[in-house]
Amino acid sequence: MKDAATGLDPLAAEAVAQPAPVREVLLIALAVLASAGALWLVTGQPVIAAAFAGGVIVVALLVRLGFALRPEPELPEFASPDWSVTHAAIESDAQAVAITDRAGRLVCANSRFTEVFGSSPPPRLALDKPGSDAAEESARKAWRDGAAQVERVLATSGGEWTLSVQRIGRGEDHLVWRLAALMRQDIVAEVVGHLAGKLGRALGREGIPSAVVAPDGQVLGANRTFALRAAGDENAPIAGTDFVDYFRSDEHDRIHFAREGSRGAAVRLVHVPVADPDKQGSTDPGQTASLFLLVEAESGVGDARAGLPQIEALLSRLPLGLAMCDRDGRFLFANPAFLRAAGHDDPNVPPPYPSDLVIREDKGALADAVRRYAQGAPTAGDVAVRLRSAPEEPVSLSLAGVRGLGEGAVLLSLKDSSEETRLKREIAQATKMQAVGQLAGGVAHDFNNVLTAIIGYCDLMLMRHTPGDSDYDDIQQIKANSNRAASLTRQLLAFSRQQTLRPEVLQLPDVVAEVSTLLKRLIGEKITLEVTHDRDLGAVRADPVQLEQVLLNLAVNARDAMSGNGGPIAAKGAAGILRLITRRVTAADVRAMKSEILPIGDYTALIVEDTGHGIKPNQIGKIFEPFFTTKEKGKGTGLGLSTVYGIVKQSGGFIFAESEVGKGTRFTIYLPVHIPDPADAAEAQAAKPKKQPAREWTGGGRVLLVEDEDTVRAVAERALARQGYEVTTAADGEDGLEALSRVLGAGGDFDLVVSDVVMPSMDGPSMAREIRRLKPDLPVLFMSGYAEEQLRRDIDIPNMHFLAKPFSVAQIVTAVEDVLRGR
Repeated sequence: MKDAATGLDPLAAEAVAQPAPVREVLLIALAVLASAGALWLVTGQPVIAAAFAGGVIVVALLVRLGFALRPEPELPEFASPDWSVTHAAIESDAQAVAITDRAGRLVCANSRFTEVFGSSPPPRLALDKPGSDAAEESARKAWRDGAAQVERVLATSGGEWTLSVQRIGRGEDHLVWRLAALMRQDIVAEVVGHLAGKLGRALGREGIPSAVVAPDGQVLGANRTFALRAAGDENAPIAGTDFVDYFRSDEHDRIHFAREGSRGAAVRLVHVPVADPDKQGSTDPGQTASLFLLVEAESGVGDARAGLPQIEALLSRLPLGLAMCDRDGRFLFANPAFLRAAGHDDPNVPPPYPSDLVIREDKGALADAVRRYAQGAPTAGDVAVRLRSAPEEPVSLSLAGVRGLGEGAVLLSLKDSSEETRLKREIAQATKMQAVGQLAGGVAHDFNNVLTAIIGYCDLMLMRHTPGDSDYDDIQQIKANSNRAASLTRQLLAFSRQQTLRPEVLQLPDVVAEVSTLLKRLIGEKITLEVTHDRDLGAVRADPVQLEQVLLNLAVNARDAMSGNGGPIAAKGAAGILRLITRRVTAADVRAMKSEILPIGDYTALIVEDTGHGIKPNQIGKIFEPFFTTKEKGKGTGLGLSTVYGIVKQSGGFIFAESEVGKGTRFTIYLPVHIPDPADAAEAQAAKPKKQPAREWTGGGRVLLVEDEDTVRAVAERALARQGYEVTTAADGEDGLEALSRVLGAGGDFDLVVSDVVMPSMDGPSMAREIRRLKPDLPVLFMSGYAEEQLRRDIDIPNMHFLAKPFSVAQIVTAVEDVLRGR
């Protein structure tokens, strides 16, 4: 309560405003009067004495006035004690709390104190004799030192307590007594409760069944993993059953769950006594409960990471990409093969997390997968991710949960698919090239028909014009350009592997020697030609003319690559080396190459290598495509390498290109070694048609001309008619058969059938077979833009002859004459 007059606490107001004692005032007044009297006696002047006394009185009054006018000091405000608030503050069920004053009176106590000890003030508590003595000693020590504590006192009502005493208050005139009951812990019940909670689930996540067993063998509690393996249901009532009933031993004394039998994994029991560690020395082991941890018999106990370094050392040497993660998804280690397959920059230091290796869109899925396999029972699976090093091509990352390797929880496996990706790309390229080749062959075949008509009509027109005529030069120009177009169609046929080849058994060094002189003139003096031949080269079967064309095309490309920018060789500073190498490649060498494209066998390789500017990586997969070129406009048609590819493939070989920008390019051609078979040679000689003897032929004859293209048919008819042949024409195979039947029915005959191969309704070979039933000895001359070798292989008709399109008037006349003469 504050004083109404001063606004201060009553104690502070009394200290400031209370007047001095009357006795002290009287003593001061007597002293002043004595001093004035003594002054009067000495001076004999009463006025001086009165002036002295009056001056002292005035000074005293001024001092009194000064103290009265001085500002009052601001003293702290203290509320008077409100014991209801204090009682609410100390209310607690865990402790008995009481407050006593200096006289030992009980000022305040909580409900717990009055419930146990009543209203007796401390230290007069209901304690045993040693407890009471300890309480009194604690009170004295608290008044002296400020605090005291007793570890254990015994209450007369039963139970043990801890006692603490503390001195408090503004005047430090109160003591706070706190008493807390000593609880008796049931460690067995606590362990059973933990197995039913998070501890049991954590052990189950690691695949460790656990159970608490009483001394009499009864199960007191178990985790869900134990219930699942022991009873087949994780919620089965296990408590109260006999622990040993859940196990059986086999003939090797290995312990199995009785429900699983020998098909289940053998287990080993790790025994942990459940006893108070503070009383371990005085506890009988036979009277304590036991915690049993069941681990697989093959797994070790102790330092779970003891064998992990050896496992890391083993996995680091494997070619398969393997890595290990902990339960938090962090990398523990990753072998170099894994980091190479993942495209990581540093092959020795893995990133912190596996998700750091994939693109942003796949980070969450991979992190969830790792976390999922790190928990629960060990399982395995795959997840498709896209690596940062190759975001366009998903890869399969294998994950497997593992247990018993300490911190290791998930094993990751990643196959280095760079070689597989390269092979897929090559196979796709080969498939695309085959499709483009078929298209190019069809286009070339149709274009050959057009060129045959153009060249034929030019020949017919030239027969009516002589040199010097105004139209003669124009016709010759048309024919020249037609022949140039014919050469382009031959390149398309070479690319599509449908041109006519004349294969021979030959040695590659002989072909290189034949073309070396021409190559030196072609590449010029600035470029050095180096030729190297291996020993014991196997013979190959190919067309030497076409192989020379392959070398010429590759040499021209090499020359342009070493010229600087694909143009003519500069006058200064331009130089390079063109190497032609022949090499023997055995089946063992091919097997060591591990190529999915090159079949295992013996080959003779032809290598064309230059030191030019190289081919960019994004272009090397397109160099064999028709009309693809990196040269300037007008400097190349883009058919050179496609022609090379077609010739090599038609010869049964394989061609590969390797290049490094700024260092050069290497083309390697593998041609299979030709191994002659005597039996096949004898059979081929026996099956070879006997050469027909030359017939008496003086010119002329009847010819059946079958061609579906009107212009080609008209040119061929006029060309043969001009030479004196009697020509009967037909638009397709059915018309040809009708014409033959009509002539034969009228008693006539034909000396020769000239027919196209591909025709609507009935093609040329089908018509020829029907004609042979009527006239077995009638010769047939086929006209086609496809390869003769392929046609002979597909048609297989005796006494069959071939004329390649496009042809001139003179060529068809000569071919017909040769057939009729029996050549």
